Amino acid sequence: MNKILIQGNRVIGEAAIRAGCRFYAGYPITPQNELTEYMADNLRKAGGTFIQGESEIASVNMILGASAAGARVMTSSSSPGISLKQEGISSMAADELPGVIVNMMRGGPGLGNISPSQGDYFQATKGGGHGDYRVIVLAPASVQELADLTMDAFDLADEYRNPVMILADGMIGQMMEPVLFKTPKPRSYSEKFHLRGCGEGKSKFIRGLILDPLHEEEHNWKLHRKYKTIIAREPRHETFRTEDADFLVIAYGTAARVAKGAIKRARESGIRVGLLRPITLWPFPSDAVRSFAGKASKFLVFEMSTGQMLEDVQLALGNSEKIHFYGRPGGVVPAPVEVAKIIAQHA
Repeated sequence: MNKILIQGNRVIGEAAIRAGCRFYAGYPITPQNELTEYMADNLRKAGGTFIQGESEIASVNMILGASAAGARVMTSSSSPGISLKQEGISSMAADELPGVIVNMMRGGPGLGNISPSQGDYFQATKGGGHGDYRVIVLAPASVQELADLTMDAFDLADEYRNPVMILADGMIGQMMEPVLFKTPKPRSYSEKFHLRGCGEGKSKFIRGLILDPLHEEEHNWKLHRKYKTIIAREPRHETFRTEDADFLVIAYGTAARVAKGAIKRARESGIRVGLLRPITLWPFPSDAVRSFAGKASKFLVFEMSTGQMLEDVQLALGNSEKIHFYGRPGGVVPAPVEVAKIIAQHA
């Protein structure tokens, strides 16, 4: 098979269709509009349904309904649009309905700007809506990974009967890179996490409104047990130049791409530095981070935010003086030479 040169936003659409997505509802917002456009042009050709909803709120509830009817579903937006979808995402988690949500992050808070940023980490990983719930969060760092993780997202959503979020940013969404599409897996459902009502056995109805407090508590603990299973099974990460590293940079997405360039420069100066890149932001690869506690003398968390993933690194390592932070919020994407200077300052 030959590689295809394709834009990041469009590759998500193509990967989703290949993975069996047959219902998409969304509302335009920069910098992810090319994904909505791609689904409008191509989903119906594959026998699916595309709807431009009247709002973000309408769109997320449309995919909730289509998921309940058995379709593989997806919606997408960018930062403030995802904020509007949060109640629907919480409801999908409560109803144990699979679905994929794409967030191409932009600057914030509020409307912010349309430049790439990483300020939505808390919103994605800590549950931006109400209640005790979690969303699996995948953080691609290339257009190829956008293709691969989009397909994986649908499989994970089905396996755990849970929403899965692809968290990238406007830079990855707009860039073009060669991509080779993998063969999608046949669709299957996990029997362990089948839909239930309040009592035992499979339910013929789906609901998130459980008025009896004891039944609601039971449902919350059931979800909690599922999330613990996800934490045990699903963390993913990548390492780069860590074989002899005594200085570890931790970064994800676009920031990790910048960090790789910075690490190459720092290595040329004799600094033994490597990178750990979380691919799942939830579940966070805490064990992988902890495995470097006795090897690395210093850690640098680099984010295009004021420091959100930093808290998960501190939870993994303890709030140690060995942990340093460098952030560029608001849509600023620093060059590798800038980050290399920060590495040198702390080495």
